[in-house]
Amino acid sequence: MDSASDVDGRLTLRDGRTLAWHEWGVPDGIPILRLQGTPGSRFARHPIWERLGVRVIMADRPGFGASTRMPGRGLASVADDLVELLDHLGLDRVPVTGQSGGGAHVLALGARHPARISAATVIAGGAPLTDADIPLLIGYNAEAHRRFDDGGQEALYQLLRDYREKALADPLADIRTSMHDAPPEDQAVLSDPTFQQILRQDRTEALRQGAEGWCDECLAASDWDIAPEAVTVHVVWYHSRHDANEPLQAVQRLADRLPSVELRLWEGGHLEAFHRQEELIRDLLTRAELR
Repeated sequence: MDSASDVDGRLTLRDGRTLAWHEWGVPDGIPILRLQGTPGSRFARHPIWERLGVRVIMADRPGFGASTRMPGRGLASVADDLVELLDHLGLDRVPVTGQSGGGAHVLALGARHPARISAATVIAGGAPLTDADIPLLIGYNAEAHRRFDDGGQEALYQLLRDYREKALADPLADIRTSMHDAPPEDQAVLSDPTFQQILRQDRTEALRQGAEGWCDECLAASDWDIAPEAVTVHVVWYHSRHDANEPLQAVQRLADRLPSVELRLWEGGHLEAFHRQEELIRDLLTRAELR
C-alpha cells in the first residue's frame, strides 16, 4: 500500500455549486463512500482506516464545511451530488456507509442510484419521527422539534445558531452536556482522546459557514423527499437499543417499509460505532465482495 492518503478536493457541480471532499486511508485502497452525521464534515475520520487498507471518501453536504449551501434541498439532491463525485473520481460501484444523519442519505442513494452501490450499511441512522418519539430524545434534539413545531423554520434556525456558538466555543463540552445521561458505551467514546481530537476538528469545520446548512439538513431529515419503499438495495442497519439520539421505535417503523433490510441491534448508545469501526468496515467489505 502507498502512504496515508490526505487528499482535500473541490468539485464544481453541474449547477455551479462547490462540493468539498476528502480522502482518508490509503490512496490505492478499496474505495468506500462514507456519509457522516449531523452536524458533520468531511473531517469526521477514523484512524483505523489506514491500517485496514481502505480509501474512504467523504464530502461536505450543502452548507457544511466548504460546500455551497443549497436552501430547500432534500435528501435526493445530496445523492445526486455524490454520484457526480463518484463520476469525477472514476468510480462505478462502491460500498457505502452512513452514520446518524448520514443514514438517510445512504437510503437516498439506494433509491435514486442503486447501481452505484455494492453494499450499504447504516449505523445509528435517523428515521422520520412522530409525536410519540419526541419524549425519547435527548434534550437538545427534543427541543429542536418543539421549536420547529411552535415557530417553524426561523425558530429552529435561532436555536441551532445558539447551539453552533456553544459548539464552536467548546465542541467537547457541548456534546458532553447534551449526552450527559448517555449509556456507558457512549461515555467511553466521549472519554477517548482520539475521538475528542477528531470531534473538535470535525465540528469546527462543519459549522464554520453558519447554522443555515444545519437547519436545511434538519428540515430535509424531517420531511423526506424519497420513499423508503423505493430503496432497492439491501441495507444492513446497526442500531442501539438505548439510542436517545435516534429512537429505536422510529427506526423499526422505517425498517418495516424498506424492501430489504437486516436490523442488527446493540445494547449501547449512539456513539458506539466509533469503538466498533473495524468490524463495521470488514462486514461492509465482505458484503461488497459477495455481490
